[in-house]
Amino acid sequence: MISVEEALEIVLSKPGNYGTERVLLNKIVHRFLAEDIFADRDSPPYDRVMMDGIAINSSAMDAGTKHGFLIEGIQAAGDVQKKLQQQQNCIEVMTGTLVPAGTDTIVPYEQIDIIDNRAFLKQPFVPKNHIHQQGSDHKKGTLALQKGKRLAAADAGLLAAVGIEQVPVFTLPKTAIVATGNELVPVAQVPESHQVRMSNVYALQAALQTDSIAADIFHINDDETILLTQLSAIVKDYDVVLISGGVSKGKYDFVPAILEKLGVQKLFHQVAQRPGKPFWFGHQPALQTHVFAYPGNPVSTFVCHQFYLRQWLSNNFNNHQKLPLAKLSGEINGSAALSLFISVKISNDDNTVKEIVNNGSGDLFSLTKTDGFIYLPKGAMHYSSGSVFPFLKID
Repeated sequence: MISVEEALEIVLSKPGNYGTERVLLNKIVHRFLAEDIFADRDSPPYDRVMMDGIAINSSAMDAGTKHGFLIEGIQAAGDVQKKLQQQQNCIEVMTGTLVPAGTDTIVPYEQIDIIDNRAFLKQPFVPKNHIHQQGSDHKKGTLALQKGKRLAAADAGLLAAVGIEQVPVFTLPKTAIVATGNELVPVAQVPESHQVRMSNVYALQAALQTDSIAADIFHINDDETILLTQLSAIVKDYDVVLISGGVSKGKYDFVPAILEKLGVQKLFHQVAQRPGKPFWFGHQPALQTHVFAYPGNPVSTFVCHQFYLRQWLSNNFNNHQKLPLAKLSGEINGSAALSLFISVKISNDDNTVKEIVNNGSGDLFSLTKTDGFIYLPKGAMHYSSGSVFPFLKID
């Protein structure tokens, strides 16, 4: 049995490469950027008006204060740049437009009165104020977005601003989710007293959707012949195969032996962690298929997926990130032999996390109350309130 750290290192040492593609701007959220993106022009591309008001030349403050600033015209957003003809005059300006030539200060409407086409100051103004200087956000040619970034909504606006309509992203793996077990029935079916509805596969499918991966779901009964036949086809057809159940030490846990028959090399089986100890990971080198075989209990399945597969996925796409840290509210017990993933809830009052007590790794209902998991390395038996741990946040 290996440690969590060893297991993660092995998982990350087997990256997948699925190429790149280009997608439209409205399809980029949660995709991983496949190229560095550079600014094609300064941002802003000109000295930009930040407030509706008037543009003046600050050297004419005294004349304007006495007699008001005669309004020569209006500079609207989208207009070609106007030029102030007389230094003691002004031009009305709208937010977002170019600063008129010959002016260096914007005075908002709130600070002026307009009478007979003249603008009179109601209070002293700050020279050179309310102008967004050309290139102050970034200069032409500077790095705007780095390869490997997991794209968010704000990135769509930046990509549009630099003229990228077809966005280069890493291609996502073709993914299958396999549920094993004779006790499982479809969601719409009323289960008998000895049966349960399939649930893990839908939690995994939804979790994959947060990374824009659409996965196909399969259910295979605990029959060696059927498992061998169907898993053989799935391993050939998919880049990534996630299996829920069938990897423990029970008489009907056939999955590890069958994967071996299919040429999937076992890289580890069993990790010194709770929940998720029976986790199995392997790789089919000829097909380049990755297999993540999770324990069947729902919390175990969810923890292994969130911790191992999601870090593996990010790592594939040049997105190398460490887990953030979270401060614990309240005391908590650790383990000398096993690393622990503890369900927690974020406190909105002080941004700490508090343990959610559940009924073990089979307690599916507890997941709906969970904001994430803190990771407690094996060794210490007790941690005091205020201790800080890596935090695995659920999106």
